[in-house]
Amino acid sequence: MKDFLRKRLLAVATAAAIAGAGTYAVNHPDQPSTAVQLAMEIGAHYESGGRHIGTPYIDKIGKGQPWTVCNGVTGAGVVPGRYYSPDDCKRLELPIYQAAEREGRRLFFQWDSYNVWVQASFIDMIYNLGAPAVAGSSMRSLANAGNLPGACAQQPRWVLGTVNGQKVRMPGLVDRRGTTAELCADWGRDGHFSVAALEVIR
Repeated sequence: MKDFLRKRLLAVATAAAIAGAGTYAVNHPDQPSTAVQLAMEIGAHYESGGRHIGTPYIDKIGKGQPWTVCNGVTGAGVVPGRYYSPDDCKRLELPIYQAAEREGRRLFFQWDSYNVWVQASFIDMIYNLGAPAVAGSSMRSLANAGNLPGACAQQPRWVLGTVNGQKVRMPGLVDRRGTTAELCADWGRDGHFSVAALEVIR
């Protein structure tokens, strides 16, 4: 994981702890969980390099080349030619991330036993890949069988994107999956340095 992102994730976790965001109602629209905040930071880093992207563009990796804006938001709500402010992007992104978290709770039977780093890694996978792909994955099967290390080790396999109808190994996805795998396997492990950062959150 790049040092910049490592520092950003720790800063987000610390800020969430100070704000008392460690416990909350899952469906509260204005108070995302720490795990969602961390997943949004991961998305911002890998979707736009941490920079705000306010003008819709064609996503050449996705199927059908849909219009995309902000940090990977696609669909009917994206209007070509419109400028999206950072607040607009947050309004678009947050419900999708919260929906990904709800899917995570549904798909992973031991969700509440995972710390926020593990949860954030799965939320990012669901946000980036879609719940159906995660639902049918070996990653989910291993996690639900109680083999979290094995599930984490599956994440780096998801590095192919579709370009001009062909499956291509994408360097950005390699880096992204390396980050989520590290969060899942290492930061989620008892005794890791990051566990101390969670004590004030819990």
